[in-house]
Amino acid sequence: MARKDERRKAGVGGRKSSAKPGAERRAGVAKRAAPKTGAKSAAKLAASPPPPPTPKVKFRGRLLEHEPLARYTTYRLGGPARYFLMPADVEDVAKGIEFANERRLPWLAIGLGSNLLVKESGFPGLVIRVGKGLDRFEMKGAIAIVGAGMPTPILARRTAEGGFAGVERFIGIPGTVGGGVYMNAGAHGAEFAEVVTEVSVMDGKGKIRQLARKQISFKYRASNLGDVVVLETKLLLLEEAPAKLKELQGKLLRWRKAGTPFDQPCAGSVFKNPGGAKTAGSLIDECGLKGYAIGGAQVSTMHANYFVNTGTATPSDVLRLIEHVRKTVQKKTGVEFELEVKVIG
Repeated sequence: MARKDERRKAGVGGRKSSAKPGAERRAGVAKRAAPKTGAKSAAKLAASPPPPPTPKVKFRGRLLEHEPLARYTTYRLGGPARYFLMPADVEDVAKGIEFANERRLPWLAIGLGSNLLVKESGFPGLVIRVGKGLDRFEMKGAIAIVGAGMPTPILARRTAEGGFAGVERFIGIPGTVGGGVYMNAGAHGAEFAEVVTEVSVMDGKGKIRQLARKQISFKYRASNLGDVVVLETKLLLLEEAPAKLKELQGKLLRWRKAGTPFDQPCAGSVFKNPGGAKTAGSLIDECGLKGYAIGGAQVSTMHANYFVNTGTATPSDVLRLIEHVRKTVQKKTGVEFELEVKVIG
């Protein structure tokens, strides 16, 4: 999901705070022994009132400390999150936001981490990973009610099998529905904005709001949802023959396998398409940058707008490659790229 100043895909929305994280620790986590002090320091400490106990917060899901984010991004890169929450339900999400607010920590919501590049420094607050437990799927007529944690390819497959069109072209989008709605993800000429009728979100105070489609402004790979966590959405679909949809999805998957590095660690499209006749990938290719590498990060030889981790890349390698490609394309073509991937840290 994305930070306030780094909005949209990956994830399912997000928010940050300008306050520095405190040194509080979660109840139940072993504390390190305090360092030895001199007699005067010890007397001063003894005279000081003890700090208030850290409030105990019980989650149905899991709360981890100093969890490496590389495990949760498709780049397989990134430093640790101070706290990492895998909520089991909506109540856990609310508790997580309250947990962060009480400690004056920034928080960030993510899905499958497919549009994120996390720096070596990681994230200094709470990362909320929306997934299992928030992946409801129900059809009411032609309306699909979908939890934010459902992987988008599964949504595309289930609706197609049920004879409903509208999201069948999303079969290759490697993210969650919540992240897709938040950033208006799309593929092959279709996007979430075309089918969304309502979105349920949780704001920075832990309150749930239902937003009708007319309250949401979507544009190319963006929305105005702001500092929220997407919880659920309703999608209006159309009836279509399952066999026809299955055939289309087969073609799209074959294209993806043949034309993109789907089996290598990457974050999908690095840059937004600039508009006009040429895509970002074609412009990068025209500049002779396919295969160009910095450290372990490489411009894919299959699709120039995909930058892959060849196995030894660092986040800094990817960032330097992004900057080199951006400057080269601007110098040779006059086109200035805008990042689609979200940089965290």
